[in-house]
Amino acid sequence: MLAQKQTLSVALVTLLVAQLANSKSLAAETSERPHIILVMADDHGYGDTGFTGHPFVQTPHLDAMSKAGVVFNRFYASAPVCSPTRASVMTGRHPFRTNVPNHGHYMRPDEVTIAEALGGAGYVTGHFGKWHIGSVQPDSPTSPGGAGFDEWLSGLNFFDNDPYLSRNGNYEHIEGPGTVITMEATIEFLTKHHAGDRPMFAVTWFPSPHDPQQELPQNVPDAATLYNDQSTKKPGYFREITLLDQQVGRLRQSLRDLGIAENTLLFYCSDNGGLIVESSGGRNKKGSIYEGGLRVPAILEWPARFGHQSIDTPAFAADLYPTLVPIAGAKVPHQPRLDGVDLADVLAGKQTTRPPMGFWHGHTQGQSTYSDRIIRALLEAKQSGRPNPFPERVLKNVQEFPTFGDEGMRGHAAWNAWPWKLHRIQNDNQIKLELYNLETDPMEQTNLVKKHPDRAAQMKTQLEAWQRSVLDSWSGKDYVR
Repeated sequence: MLAQKQTLSVALVTLLVAQLANSKSLAAETSERPHIILVMADDHGYGDTGFTGHPFVQTPHLDAMSKAGVVFNRFYASAPVCSPTRASVMTGRHPFRTNVPNHGHYMRPDEVTIAEALGGAGYVTGHFGKWHIGSVQPDSPTSPGGAGFDEWLSGLNFFDNDPYLSRNGNYEHIEGPGTVITMEATIEFLTKHHAGDRPMFAVTWFPSPHDPQQELPQNVPDAATLYNDQSTKKPGYFREITLLDQQVGRLRQSLRDLGIAENTLLFYCSDNGGLIVESSGGRNKKGSIYEGGLRVPAILEWPARFGHQSIDTPAFAADLYPTLVPIAGAKVPHQPRLDGVDLADVLAGKQTTRPPMGFWHGHTQGQSTYSDRIIRALLEAKQSGRPNPFPERVLKNVQEFPTFGDEGMRGHAAWNAWPWKLHRIQNDNQIKLELYNLETDPMEQTNLVKKHPDRAAQMKTQLEAWQRSVLDSWSGKDYVR
């Protein structure tokens, strides 16, 4: 009897110790919020990394990150072009809701951004690199500062060597590769604030590997001809991928040098599909909402919480906001409708499904934005005392709230209810439907609408209801006025 009690006591103590250990771990997770860094490339396709199987591009640092962290095997941009996905990352909402239907459009100041949410929770916030969802003029509510960033060094669109950028609204001409400059500004921000009493939130949006692809990898022999011997028409694209990979390596090393790597949540992805069809990870490439235009490489590294794992559950850029806001302990009193979902249970292995994801493109034309040309003109006007040459670029149309009739459903929309994906293509009031099973047909080659008419009809109803809700949001119905 005594021996039995002793055995039970040992078991009880072991259980209590385990529970205390778990409690300590959970307490650490809740009492010491992580630093958060979101890194995004511009046009980096799913298959264009070593860890996704590319035959020659060199990405050793992303490969190392993939071995240490969480790899999302089915991660999607929210749109097949840049500005809309960026608006989605900022808000957790489909970009049409935010007034960003295509590249060059401005996100409304009415939106609640992740920088505002985390800033309100005590984070110090910084944006570095490509912005492209608003102005970079001082005091503009559409600038990074207007969107909740305490510090910023930002370009209006992609930039390359020796860019013109805006530092907190002050224009500068900086020598060097734009991707390197972007990372240097990020590391300066982290170094400046890492010993403070506030957690840090940094958004680093590389300008590469977008055309014209004039930047070169650092400290590489014959960098200007790297990949020229490969069977590719775009060696510059792959050179810039290797350059941005080097900058990811610099960032990861800096986190270790600063002693903050363990409790830093670092996330890497691209803003849309790549430029090479053959390695896009699906049908077509950038500009298309077939898989090749949306599927992108994505890795999350947070050593204090996660070891290496691969996740097959689909996710997309709109999920970042609703996932990170609770991690940061932030509260949003008046949260407009979200399209993304909190991935906490997916990351914890408790959930392997998620609600459908909606995509929509081709509704509205994009707007050209020549970053260097515009910021240079702003700088020269300021230096010479001349008036602002681009007053219309402070706000654009963010104070307009359009309404739409039946023609508002135009364009190419898709409803991804994994593994099924329905495409609704409307041109001149003519509607075409395509249905694919992505599990058995990842290249979207065999249209199953006639074989599964009931499923297609049901998904069409869901997609069109979602589209109408998106148009309602675009008209301003979500905002508290």
